[in-house]
Amino acid sequence: MNQPVLRVEGLRVAYDHPLGLVRAVDDVSFSLTPHERFGLAGESGSGKSTMALAILRMIRPPGHIDGGEVWLEDTRLLSLSDDAMRRLRLAGIALVPQGSMNALNPVLRIRAQIADALDDHGTSLPKRDFEKRVRELLHDVGLPPEVADMYPHELSGGMKQRACIAIAICLRPKVIIADEPTSALDVVVQRQVMATLARVQQELGAAVVLIGHDMGLMAQFVDRLGVMYAGRLVEIAPIGQIITAPRHPYTQMLIASLPSLESKGTMQGIPGLAPLLRELPSGCAFHPRCPRAVARCSAERPELRDIAAGAQAACHLA
Repeated sequence: MNQPVLRVEGLRVAYDHPLGLVRAVDDVSFSLTPHERFGLAGESGSGKSTMALAILRMIRPPGHIDGGEVWLEDTRLLSLSDDAMRRLRLAGIALVPQGSMNALNPVLRIRAQIADALDDHGTSLPKRDFEKRVRELLHDVGLPPEVADMYPHELSGGMKQRACIAIAICLRPKVIIADEPTSALDVVVQRQVMATLARVQQELGAAVVLIGHDMGLMAQFVDRLGVMYAGRLVEIAPIGQIITAPRHPYTQMLIASLPSLESKGTMQGIPGLAPLLRELPSGCAFHPRCPRAVARCSAERPELRDIAAGAQAACHLA
């Protein structure tokens, strides 16, 4: 049970740009064990979604995977043929996308979209068995059977997201990547969607990578959190440890920006803007915004290193 189900080692993703190569993901490594929930947090543009697409081999030109390895158990994903990787998606590793309305086909009923996923992976069922499977999948995500006959535009935002989860789990994957699955949903529906994801994960025994920038949501759902900034992981730690005692200044400021019931006043955001990936500052990419920066921070880029049991940080001051 302690053997990783997913390993990402030194992953690099770059985009060709007229001014030169832009690295959107730079030397990122992490692993997941079965049943684990791992979060990836950070501001927009930090490389979270790009990394998810790279793991799934869905990066398109002008982007390309520029180095590293991705392993699903003993399968080396980056060496698979396009056809073999297509067969592995959904069956071994699945994506719950950020925009459910864009992910679902607007002219097909939900039943037809589940059938398309099964047929594309060679799972052909007799009509009675297929209808039973559709009812089971919809029940698993908290949707009534009649949703199978509906088009995406007839569903609410939360129902569409749960339909996406139903499609993602139809072949019982070992890893589920959920890319901001609650974006644009109100807080009540967010809770319903995350409860659905937690329930199906437990039923499947799958590992989950949750991508987002809502630190409050991460605190309620994940076991371990990785924080990204400018394409690199700057901190990884168990969620309880990272929420109560964050070691990287960027993580500290992300958590400090959360609203608090104990203290009143104006919420403080992180000053400044994330740097352009094609114009990264020297040394630590966060140092121009960091209130604790010293001379070394602008001259030497810190590497991710062990700072405590199960915790790593890329900071000279950690």
